[in-house]
Amino acid sequence: MKFGLRLRGGLLATLILFGAPVVAPVGAVFVSSSALAQTVQSITVQGNRRVEVETIRSYFKPGPGGRLDQAAIDDGLKALIETGLFQDVRINRGSGGQLIVSVVENPVIGRIAFEGNKKIKDEQLTAEVQSKARGTFSRAMVQSDTLRIAEIYRRSGRYDVRVTPEIIEQPNNRVDLIFTIEEGVKTGVKSIEFVGNNAFSSYRLRDVIKTRETNLLSFLGSGDVYDPDRVEADRDLIRRFYLKNGFADVQVVAALTEYDPEKKGFNVTFKIEEGAQYRVGSVDFRSSIPNFDPSSMRGYSRVNVGSLYNVESVEKSVEEMQIEASRRGYAFAVVRPGGDRNFEAHTVSVVFNIDEGPRTYIERINLRGNTRTRDYVIRREFDISEGDAYNRALVDRAERRLKNLDYFKNVKITTEPGSSSDRVILIVDMEEKSTGDFSVSGGYSTTDGALAEVSIAERNLLGRGLFAKASVTYGQYARGYSLSFVEPYLLDYRVALGLDLYQREQKSNSYISYGTKTLGFSPRLGFSLREDLALQLRYSVYRQEITLPSYLANCNNDPLSSAFNPSPAYSALTGTPLAASTNGLGCYNDGEASLPVRKELANGKTLTSALGYTLTYNTLDNNKNPTDGLLVDFRQDFAGVGGDVSYLKSVVDAKYYTPLVSDIVGLVRVQGGMLNKIGSDLRMLDHFQMGPNLVRGFAPNGIGPRDLNPFGTQDALGGTKYWGASFELQMPFWFLPKEVGLKGAVYADAGGLYDYRGPTSWTATNEVNTPGCIPSTINPSSTGTCTGLVYDDSKVVRSSVGVGVIWQSPFGPLRFDYAVPLSKGKYDRTQEFRFGGGTTF
Repeated sequence: MKFGLRLRGGLLATLILFGAPVVAPVGAVFVSSSALAQTVQSITVQGNRRVEVETIRSYFKPGPGGRLDQAAIDDGLKALIETGLFQDVRINRGSGGQLIVSVVENPVIGRIAFEGNKKIKDEQLTAEVQSKARGTFSRAMVQSDTLRIAEIYRRSGRYDVRVTPEIIEQPNNRVDLIFTIEEGVKTGVKSIEFVGNNAFSSYRLRDVIKTRETNLLSFLGSGDVYDPDRVEADRDLIRRFYLKNGFADVQVVAALTEYDPEKKGFNVTFKIEEGAQYRVGSVDFRSSIPNFDPSSMRGYSRVNVGSLYNVESVEKSVEEMQIEASRRGYAFAVVRPGGDRNFEAHTVSVVFNIDEGPRTYIERINLRGNTRTRDYVIRREFDISEGDAYNRALVDRAERRLKNLDYFKNVKITTEPGSSSDRVILIVDMEEKSTGDFSVSGGYSTTDGALAEVSIAERNLLGRGLFAKASVTYGQYARGYSLSFVEPYLLDYRVALGLDLYQREQKSNSYISYGTKTLGFSPRLGFSLREDLALQLRYSVYRQEITLPSYLANCNNDPLSSAFNPSPAYSALTGTPLAASTNGLGCYNDGEASLPVRKELANGKTLTSALGYTLTYNTLDNNKNPTDGLLVDFRQDFAGVGGDVSYLKSVVDAKYYTPLVSDIVGLVRVQGGMLNKIGSDLRMLDHFQMGPNLVRGFAPNGIGPRDLNPFGTQDALGGTKYWGASFELQMPFWFLPKEVGLKGAVYADAGGLYDYRGPTSWTATNEVNTPGCIPSTINPSSTGTCTGLVYDDSKVVRSSVGVGVIWQSPFGPLRFDYAVPLSKGKYDRTQEFRFGGGTTF
């Protein structure tokens, strides 16, 4: 590109005075001193084709006195060049005070094309470059676009990219701009190393950071792509992890990255100075606010004497105390934590100082970046509004809540000065992301067989913060559909309203002789009592019925030709006629289902109406892959609010995770349940059914009371009481990359299910429709009481030991278990190998 240069008259006069030869650069203005004295009478424009004459003249504005002096001419020349519309601009003097402006216009871009790009679409690149079709061509802009395209590829992990711009001239001063791209291979992170880590292994620290090493499954994610911003964020994650575990002096000194040309990837090394591990020596509370008792804040402290120093516990304590002080009327109270280290005893004396902060108010809350999400969806996450006292703890809580919504890629709340010294403006910057999900899933398990599911979900429906999901399941033994809807803020209160409509069909298989059909509806309300404590109230109403093949409920005296055959078989038919029952109703003549099953069949469709609640305590460090913390669920359901059945069912399930040595995580699980009769008799379907969900190594419905009639299907009857305990060690496969997601497990289980309280007989009402029998096949046809249920209900402790493989795969969680029962009931059914999992593709 040619640029016009300016030489002031004084400099030119000096050069002429000394006789120095002058070579005129392109676009220079050379006028004599006498010419400078002339007044510009008119401006003539030459060479323009697209830009209007008046537009060019408008850049030359007269100075003081209305005269167009040399300074004004220089400013106009500079402004014309900076427009980027011209390749060359020349200014000369003509006769009679004429100023001649000669321009050479930049070409117009006819089209922009990208060649060689396969990993990034044309639409994305077009949106990123500044050069546009039908816009003005600028070499400087093209150079900037070239660098921008290369940066986009580097952000996606391709550092070997090469971008070459090509300009093809066309008639009428037009050009085509072609970017030729050599994408190169993906430049991933080949290795992640840690230096100076003694307390935690490199394997454990790799689980803390977001950057991942390249492996065979890296194509399913982008964690292995080298991103300098993510590596820098990983430094803070490592530091926070150490601070949570008592290392108050930790420093992540550097994150060194080095490109390895042989491996064509980056080696990332984090250098750590751990320091000593500290415990809390004492906790004290001090206040400089008159009439404020600092000891009253002790109940809001999560820091305990003798525990490991945990910076997150300190921060949560500060937040709770500051919010509580605000509730008590001290809106400007500020809680500042302090800590004195005892380097010899390795303890920290924590002091919470409560002082009066500056009297600052919130003038406005400005939202930026929420193009889809409604403003009120964001504002309702704040416990403060315009005009309230500025409270940093409440602002931090709002930022955390907004991030937890999972509507945004990132959220940052900053402050700006307001209209006066005691006013601040909150700036909420957000970047929205896609909140819709469509998935096609498939899986297989030893219980449910092959299974497929299609679902569509939206977490931020219509930008109003609503959740909706619809799914359809079709499998070998399980089928159905479900519709779910959640309003997280019912009537503008922080109460979540959920509605579920579902239909499920469970078919008979090798573990149960009967099928069930269930159609139900359940509204629920969810409350967050604390960050670690939640309560859910629900109402459930569902209609349920049992389905049976005709040969399992025909009450015939003829031997069954194709009996239900569970594994192991309940009874081997010899081919000879079986003895008819002695009660006159043929209850177990030729392999019929158990008496309670056929009674349910005779009762037809049953309506259950129940009120219930769930109380959840959760301190897990990670809900998907926990290594530390406690999760306790306590549930109760009371059936009998209308409907055909009544009972009280109580269930508790507690899981405790704790890290042991060398990346081994210990898991202790305790569970139990009780079913109490209220009013009407209990149904068999309301009983607890247990198997590998209680003690691994046993088949589904393989534990507990069982029908023992040799001529029946020997169905599991279930129990009203159960208990279980399990201890498990989970450990990584150190010889495999952590990104593979494989872990091993060894475990021991024990438990029991007993106390069957369901039906043992029922009375036939007439000869035409004997309960449990198909009317056209009743033989003999008589009335009476169907009896004969003989069942085992021994209180045997079932136990097992086993090993398992856990895979947090990109296709979903998968688990393989092999367990050997150590003790079992006489009629229990075992299943040593078990597999379950699912996928999304």
